[in-house]
Amino acid sequence: MKQSLIIFTVGLYIISFSYLKKGQDSNIVCTENNCQGTYQGKEFINGSDVAHQFSNTMSAKVGDHLKALYKAGKYSKVDFSKIEMTTEGMGSGTVTYYLKIPFVRVAQKCDAYTSFDHVGGWNHAPALSQRKEQLKGALMNGQKLDISDLKTTKEGLQEYWIQWKNKITQAECE
Repeated sequence: MKQSLIIFTVGLYIISFSYLKKGQDSNIVCTENNCQGTYQGKEFINGSDVAHQFSNTMSAKVGDHLKALYKAGKYSKVDFSKIEMTTEGMGSGTVTYYLKIPFVRVAQKCDAYTSFDHVGGWNHAPALSQRKEQLKGALMNGQKLDISDLKTTKEGLQEYWIQWKNKITQAECE
């Protein structure tokens, strides 16, 4: 009985993980102007807010893309004022979470940002002060986090988007 429960639990996690990966990775497209994508699926699997984890996936893709643009001499940063977020179906158990993270060009390489993250809440307020503390060590001397205004979907997802200069990619900007 105990062995069957363990096998069932492991199988459930594998199914949850593959469902999450399928829903997230294949739907983000980045260009010189933005990264955008959609997660469609369950809001929660085994109590984990898998839909909100799409923000993590998008943040990683945006950070990687900003670094690639920087290395190509296309110095950019996220245009916080034009971020688009929708969460149709949030609260119903199945959601369509759409995100568009737009970029704006900057003239000087040291005006660019090459790291990107978020702190948010799926039915709760974001823990911004804790995230600031966690990211403090990622900053170069004299640099600060650039943090968006609170973005909220009509269904209640709340996000702060955060960008900064990457210590390695932009070492010459210290």
